[in-house]
Amino acid sequence: MKSARSTGSTAAGATRWWVLALAGTAQLMVVLDSTVVNIALPSMQDDLKMSDATRGWVVSAYTLAFGGLLLIGGRLADRFGQRLAFVAGLLGFAAASALAGLAPNAPLLFAGRAAQGAFAALLAPTALSLITTTFTEARERTTAFGVFGALTGVGAAIGLLVGGLLTQYLSWNWCLLINVPITALALVRVPAVIPATTPVRGRPLDLAGMALSMLGMLAIVYSLSEMATQGWSSPLVLALLAVGPLLLVAFIAWEARSRHPLLPLRVLRDRTRAGAFLAIGLPQVSMFGFFLFLTYYLQQILGYSPLQTGLAFLPLSLAIGVGSTVITKMLEPKLSPPALIIPALLMMAAGIALLIGAGPGGFSVYLTLLLPAELLIGLGLGCVIAPSISMATAGVGADDAGVASATVNVVQQLGGAIGIALLNTVATTAAAGYLATSGTSDARARADAIMHGFSVSLAIAAAIVVATAVIAGFMLRSRATLPLPESREEEVA
Repeated sequence: MKSARSTGSTAAGATRWWVLALAGTAQLMVVLDSTVVNIALPSMQDDLKMSDATRGWVVSAYTLAFGGLLLIGGRLADRFGQRLAFVAGLLGFAAASALAGLAPNAPLLFAGRAAQGAFAALLAPTALSLITTTFTEARERTTAFGVFGALTGVGAAIGLLVGGLLTQYLSWNWCLLINVPITALALVRVPAVIPATTPVRGRPLDLAGMALSMLGMLAIVYSLSEMATQGWSSPLVLALLAVGPLLLVAFIAWEARSRHPLLPLRVLRDRTRAGAFLAIGLPQVSMFGFFLFLTYYLQQILGYSPLQTGLAFLPLSLAIGVGSTVITKMLEPKLSPPALIIPALLMMAAGIALLIGAGPGGFSVYLTLLLPAELLIGLGLGCVIAPSISMATAGVGADDAGVASATVNVVQQLGGAIGIALLNTVATTAAAGYLATSGTSDARARADAIMHGFSVSLAIAAAIVVATAVIAGFMLRSRATLPLPESREEEVA
């Protein structure tokens, strides 16, 4: 017969894994919604009569709100408690999804997507802080971050698959409405899994820091999103590119003096934690560019349907999942995090480089180029995400768990926004230059120009990942000696 203590320990252990399930579900929704609308965008444009100039706001409205409000969301989670922040984030995200999914016109769709991004900025850091403060035993922590990392990595690719399925067999509306029943199921378990906590009183919110960080990130993300359409020399783009970094510098200066900072600089001063943030964010520059390349390559060059395009991404998703869980769990006890992360980054770079110079062809092109590239990139990214997130959040006090988790999402979101804008602009410029020098503009020349532009952008993407590996080699150290956050096991039990 089991003792009461043994039974209580087992129950607490089961509750911890429910925490992971809830946090993982929330993270999957947040990451998935950054890409689920991509394949559905043509259907949305036709149905709501959007112009080519405005259709990009379906993606940009979400990205701008998400990236600009993440630090605020992390601090609100710290102040008002994980359960309240998690429930508010879920309910708000579901309501915004319903607004966007049922929108009868483009302005309401844009508003719904912006609201999704705002509540995602509260939900994402709260989900990660739940895992950070719940899993403190080394082996369980590795598993939890492996699962969470897999969901973070595969979410973007799954979004493309789900978007293709829902668009082709139901309608584009369900790409957004699907979040409503998922939220309802998640909310059923919240009271039994996440304990209520007393809000932190007497600690004022850093309103000046909020304004500076939000406006700085919004300026950068907006300028980069507009760069693809207005060009590098646009006065608006140049002005925002100058103002954005200046606002962030002012934000850091303010945080250094503030008594109650939005982002305590102690979170960033640790060299390994800063290196982990870079290892998380910089590869996203390349990955979002890769998603962009592969989506257009499959549909425009190889002639795939939306569903076929989504299915073509499936090996990438599976590889990320295997890398984040199976391989990471097997190698982390034997290797230091840098010894795992650096080779994984180089594997990613090799996969991206494999596609440089790819051209039209049949199924053999997929088998000989795309599939090996997806496997290399997916396995590499999976082995980068989980240990990097663990290193970025290890040793953070309970009061800073939410904001540290928010910073993880900030670097991912900003990396993705930079990747889409930068690499798309590079590809477009290179393609236009190729056409100008070719002396012809027939269908074959246009296809060759598109592939030339993609190859140039992929070369830059691979170089960024190699540079990340070099940076990681200089900055990352083992986390073995760092204290872990206080356990929530007693609270949960």
